[in-house]
Amino acid sequence: MSTKGSIHIMLWPVNSDPSAVFKVGLLIDRLTAVMMVLITSVSTIIHVYSIRYLEGDPGYARFYALLSFITFVILSLVCSSNLFMLFVFWSLLSWALYLILVFNCSHPDAKKNAFKTFFVHRVGDVSFLFGIFLTYKYYGTLEFSELFEAAKRSQTISLLPGNLFDVNVVSLITLLIFVGAMAKSAQFPLHVWLPDTMDSPTPVSALMHAGIVNAGGFLLNRLAPFYALSPTTLHVVFVIGALTVLLGASMMLVQNDIKKTLGFSTMGQMGYMVMECGLGAFALAIFHLIAHGLFKATLFLGAGQGIHEARNEPEFPDASAHQPVQAPTHLTWITGLILTLIMPLVILMLAHDVLDVPLKDANGTVIFLFFGWVTASQAMFSLYRLYPVGSWAAVSTMVGALFLIVFVYLWAGEAFTHFIYHQPGVAAGFFKAAALHPRVFDMLVLMATVLIVFGWVVLYTNSKGQAIFMRSWILSIRNQMYILLINRFYLDLAYVRCGDNLLRLAQKVASRF
Repeated sequence: MSTKGSIHIMLWPVNSDPSAVFKVGLLIDRLTAVMMVLITSVSTIIHVYSIRYLEGDPGYARFYALLSFITFVILSLVCSSNLFMLFVFWSLLSWALYLILVFNCSHPDAKKNAFKTFFVHRVGDVSFLFGIFLTYKYYGTLEFSELFEAAKRSQTISLLPGNLFDVNVVSLITLLIFVGAMAKSAQFPLHVWLPDTMDSPTPVSALMHAGIVNAGGFLLNRLAPFYALSPTTLHVVFVIGALTVLLGASMMLVQNDIKKTLGFSTMGQMGYMVMECGLGAFALAIFHLIAHGLFKATLFLGAGQGIHEARNEPEFPDASAHQPVQAPTHLTWITGLILTLIMPLVILMLAHDVLDVPLKDANGTVIFLFFGWVTASQAMFSLYRLYPVGSWAAVSTMVGALFLIVFVYLWAGEAFTHFIYHQPGVAAGFFKAAALHPRVFDMLVLMATVLIVFGWVVLYTNSKGQAIFMRSWILSIRNQMYILLINRFYLDLAYVRCGDNLLRLAQKVASRF
């Protein structure tokens, strides 16, 4: 059977018995089509790349079988027709990931980190499963379209006797399901598994960072009408995403391993994706998911090629071969500062006239512009720190980067919104449900502006040899922060100690019986 913009095929039970709890079917809609194109494209590239990369490996056939199985599981996940079927493939993906992460079973760290990944995913899956139980208990269905309709009837339950702690059913269910998304998409504090999965072959890292970690963003989009019924949950999603961005990007900067650097970069980008969902920009999150999947797969495959060549290099590179860098001029610094502060407003006006982007929905438009502006600013910081000799070349690149990124964000945000959520008023309803208090939103934009300006000031003073972080107490704080970041805020150690204490407690209880 088909509905507007989607095809729903029931596979079991064949007679589409409405009383059946467990149904198996395919839901092919616009969101599924977009995800299928991404998954098959990235998987094809990785399969072709692996032909020569793993040539001669004793586990060659086993690796290809697992890689193909993971691709099948992900494709089945994105076309699941109900919440139960989605959870089955969601859990199966954790098992498949464990098997391929422990591919190099002779390496002790690979086995330990594979089990760590599996355990963290199980924590998220248990929470996800509780959410499914509550969903069926209170709404009597796990089919997406029926669930979205049934959930519109507001219900409140009490978690403590005497109605001491009343919560909205939708908020409770969406929070439980979101924990599952946090585990799969490496959101703080369930991010600890992602940086430690680098012992597997590079093609596995590419598939994992380009496809598997995106599962959380897909889940939030699949249940977007459900999440739109709970502004509280959307605010929690936004806060978790923001924390993940800050911590992931900060820990990335102190890494000395190329694959771990890319791993923490993925953590930060997944934080951006979740932040966008928390602000109601679900379609923009899909664009971010696709863009990140394509370029991160390429980065990992390139890193693998570089590591492979470095292992075959008989000598260390000559340090004298590096050319001396030249400090940037005032022109590049002033250009970057002005562009990051003034040009976004100009681009917004041009986008309104040229791209016909409506400005009536101020919240949605500001979100698109804000993410484009922050991303362009990051790109310009990187260009500035390259210390190019030709300053006019750097200026031209900065201008082109800003226009390209912000225009692409505005265009892609509008295009994906009209394509995926084409029903009138649906996307606007998401923004309305996720809208923060105007003062809170303005404060966030102001804080981002101050940080960007501060970044340009730091770059300028450092390039002139007048670093502003020269006071002893500031240096002490910076060194302590570096220690915390390089040790991941000791969160991994805290989890290990907590697990050991629980194990000892369980052994004491067992010894008494």
